[in-house]
Amino acid sequence: MLRELQTFMAVVRYGTFANAAAHIGLTQSAVSAQIQRLEEELGYPLFDRTGRAAHLNGNGREALAIAEELMAVYAKFGGNASTPKTGLIRIGSIASAQTTFLMDALAEFWSVNPGYRIRLVPGLSLNLLGQVDSGEVDIAVMIKPPFALPADLRWRVLFNEPFVLMAPQKLAHREWRELLENEPFIRYDRGSFGGRLVDHFLRRARLSVTEAIELDELQAIAQLVRRGVGVALLPLSKSLSVPRGVVIKDLGDATFYREIGLVERPSDSRQPVAALLAQRIAEAAERFSVRRP
Repeated sequence: MLRELQTFMAVVRYGTFANAAAHIGLTQSAVSAQIQRLEEELGYPLFDRTGRAAHLNGNGREALAIAEELMAVYAKFGGNASTPKTGLIRIGSIASAQTTFLMDALAEFWSVNPGYRIRLVPGLSLNLLGQVDSGEVDIAVMIKPPFALPADLRWRVLFNEPFVLMAPQKLAHREWRELLENEPFIRYDRGSFGGRLVDHFLRRARLSVTEAIELDELQAIAQLVRRGVGVALLPLSKSLSVPRGVVIKDLGDATFYREIGLVERPSDSRQPVAALLAQRIAEAAERFSVRRP
């Protein structure tokens, strides 16, 4: 709740949600989300919302006085060098990162910072992006979106994964374009950023496919290919175990990539220790990308 209280005090100080957002490095929607979350936790509204200005109501004035006391007490902890470093860090992650380099990073970080608790929040990239923007998580490992990030968010590239065509072994003698045009297509969910990359590739290449099944789980798609349901375009990720009986076809000059990275808020709007964890993640991802086949 500390982050929400800081945002609440910023709104009071700067008069509007927009002005507060500009000063604390969040979007206006993120500020609105944090205030709404604080009001839900407290059980009552804090502002009389009329026009653009945010006017404190009676409950809000009482809450402000208590918030100022709480933040003053909290500041004393920071001034005590002997106080153990503790707290909660919330990190979002797509599924493929959770089973590979992210676990190395979390183990390394916690071994030297045992006072911190880490909460791992799983999700699709689109949802994770919104959670970072709203302050629900501190940082997130995700697929780069096919659109510009909000101006106040920072993107750090970790590595790229090439897309390949996966087909049943019995179709190994045929070219990838012919397979896409003539075999049933198992589609990587268009609701995900990776699936949008596939959709964009098909449209750019002017390929018409016959869709059979659409889903988001990469391992499940590979298993459907093994069972002879159809062919699929998937990122060649080390987290993906390619089943026996599945052939991988390189797309050659048409190859496109899924960019995996870390999205963060500005340093003045998140816990400083989150930057240390982000660096551990970047280092673990670099080692992971070097040993990827």
